[in-house]
Amino acid sequence: MTSSPPANAAPTTARLFLGQLLSYVADPFTTPPEQAAQWERRGGIVVRGGRITATGNAETLRAAHPRAEVIDLGEALLSAGFVDAHVHYPQTGIIASWGKRLIDWLESYTFPEEARFGDPGHAGRIAALYLDLAQGAGITTMCSYGTIHPESVEAFFTEAEARGLRAAAGRTCMDRNAPDSLRDTARAAHDESAALIARWHGRGRLSYAITPRFAPTSSPEQMEALGALWAAHPGCLMQTHLSEQTEELAWVAELFPKARDYLDVYEGFGLLGPGAVMGHAIHLTARERARLAESGAAVAHCPTSNTFIGSGLCDVAGLRAGGVRLGLGTDTGGGSSFSMLRTMASAYEVAQLRGVALHPAQLWWLATVGGAQALRMEAHVGNLSPGMEADIVAIDLASTPAIAQRAARARTIWEALFPTIMMGDDRAIAAVVVGGERWTFPTS
Repeated sequence: MTSSPPANAAPTTARLFLGQLLSYVADPFTTPPEQAAQWERRGGIVVRGGRITATGNAETLRAAHPRAEVIDLGEALLSAGFVDAHVHYPQTGIIASWGKRLIDWLESYTFPEEARFGDPGHAGRIAALYLDLAQGAGITTMCSYGTIHPESVEAFFTEAEARGLRAAAGRTCMDRNAPDSLRDTARAAHDESAALIARWHGRGRLSYAITPRFAPTSSPEQMEALGALWAAHPGCLMQTHLSEQTEELAWVAELFPKARDYLDVYEGFGLLGPGAVMGHAIHLTARERARLAESGAAVAHCPTSNTFIGSGLCDVAGLRAGGVRLGLGTDTGGGSSFSMLRTMASAYEVAQLRGVALHPAQLWWLATVGGAQALRMEAHVGNLSPGMEADIVAIDLASTPAIAQRAARARTIWEALFPTIMMGDDRAIAAVVVGGERWTFPTS
C-alpha cells in the first residue's frame, strides 16, 4: 500500500479529484433507485480544508478552479467512502474460524481472543492491522466494539486518530455469562466507559459508543447503569446485539421473563432511542419493528455473518419500508470478509432468498448513506455533496478480467457497477481519500 504524506495543515489551494461521480439526492428505498442517485460520466469533487466545496462536471470545475491541484483517477468511479456500522476489531485474528452456532462460536473463538486485549501492545497491533484492512477495502468510517479492557478502546482511537478517520468505538461491557477473564461489574462498566467518553468522545472525528455486548451477558444492574450513562451523555451512540439467533431469543426470554420481547429488555433500561445501533435484528416481532422505527434506533445488517454462523435472513426491504434506519456491517470476525463489496453482494443474496432483488443503487446506498444515517453521522459522511467531509473511495470497474468483460457489455452505470458489487474485492479499490488530505492507492 502506498500513500500520500499526511498533511500537517489545510492546503491554501483546492484539490480537484476527477473520475466518474456517484452521489445520492434521495433515498432509493422510497424513490425509484435510478432517480435517487446522480451519476456524472466525467465528474469532479473540489476539496478544500478537508471538506467538499463543489461537485459536478469535470470541465466546469476545472474552469472554475484553475489553480486547484488535480488528482485525475481516470475511469474510476468516485463515491463516498464506505461506512461499516457494526464491527468487532478485536476479532480480526479469528475471522473465518470454523463454524458452529453463535454461543459456541463466542466460547470457542471470540472470548479467548478478546482476553488478550488487556495488553496495550497487542491491542495496538491489531488496531493497526484492522484499520489497514478496512481502509484497503474502502471503508473510511466504522463503529467498532472493543473488549472489556479500556486498553482496547485506547488503542483503536489512538490509531484511528492518527489516520484522521471518522470512527466510533466503545468498551464492551459484560458482567455475567462470560469467562472470569472477561467479566466486569456494573460499576466498572459505568465508570470506565465514562472515563473513555471524557477522554475521546468528540475529539476530532471520533465518537464514543456505549457498548453492552448483548442482554445475556449484562445483568439488569449493569444495563441500568449503562442506561443512566447514556442518559447523561445522549450525544454518544449505544451499540448492542438484537435477535441474532433463535436460541439467543429463548435465552433472553428465560433471563428477562417480564419483558414483552427482546427489544423491550433494552427499552426497559433506557437503551433504546436515537443513536441506538442494533446489530442483526433478524427475528423480530411486529411490535419490535414498529418500536425500532418509532424510537429512531437503527439496525446494522450483517449479511456475511448471518449466513456464516447460520443466524437467518434479515428483512432489509421490510425494515426500510417500515422506516427503520439501516446500514451494513461487516461484523468482523463473525462476518467472513473485511470487504464492503462482499457485504453488499451478501446483502443482495440474502434479500433474494427473501424474494426481493435489491437494486445496485440500494445496495450502494446501504454501504454509504444508510450506514452514515445508522450512526447519526449523515451530516458529515456517507455522500458526496458540498459541506460534507471529503472521505472518498475510487472504484475500478474493471479490476479483474471477469468483471471487465461483463462491465464492457454494460448499457447503464448500474450494469457497469453491479459486477463489481457481486465479484469485486480489494483489487477494485483504486484509491481511498480520508478528509481530503491523505490518500492511499491500495493496489499499487
